Amino acid sequence: MSYSRYAIYYMPPAGNMAEAGAAWLGWDAAQGREVAQPDVEGLPDVTAAPRKYGFHGTLKPPFVLRDGRTVDELQDAVSQLAAILPPARCDGLALSRLGRFLALTPVGDTQKLRQVASACVRDLDSFRAPAREAELARRRKAGLRPRQEALLLQWGYPYVMEEFRFHLTLTERLPKSTIPLWTENVTHHFPTLPAPFDVDQIVLSGEREDGRFELVHRYTLAG
Repeated sequence: MSYSRYAIYYMPPAGNMAEAGAAWLGWDAAQGREVAQPDVEGLPDVTAAPRKYGFHGTLKPPFVLRDGRTVDELQDAVSQLAAILPPARCDGLALSRLGRFLALTPVGDTQKLRQVASACVRDLDSFRAPAREAELARRRKAGLRPRQEALLLQWGYPYVMEEFRFHLTLTERLPKSTIPLWTENVTHHFPTLPAPFDVDQIVLSGEREDGRFELVHRYTLAG
């Protein structure tokens, strides 16, 4: 299958965490299929935006494959990178409010996790087609700081390198009045979060014709 864009993500390995995340969003990116969501009023609406990506943490944001590069070359490069990258361990995951979004974020020292993400951005960038002006303009609407603007121009995305914040998105932007309710709903759905939290795999993910991302290949970090 051909994909319009690719990305490097963290996706939990098969197990309770992966199943809970897929059910919450209604999309199992590892299997490339829809799954039933819990019977929670409003859940399909508040998960509509993150659903297309699946339950994941972004390491290298979605990009169009550069002309002259092939998917096979990209897969080889990701495999070679994973072979030299050491796994990253944090103390655990916690539910956090990021502005008006809810997400799971790492607890404790995130330096090694940041190093994994920075290597994915930097070492695979020769496969990324330059960002189009429309994409740059859309990113700038957020009101970027000078350093974020520089990162946008260099890497096609403003929230990488030292601006990177690992998170597994759970909702769209919520009305302030509903955040306590959705915090309670998430807590009920994810009663136990991993502690410690290990990022010992990365995945190459592809965007399908229907706009949803699915796992292309999973790679073990073996450095």
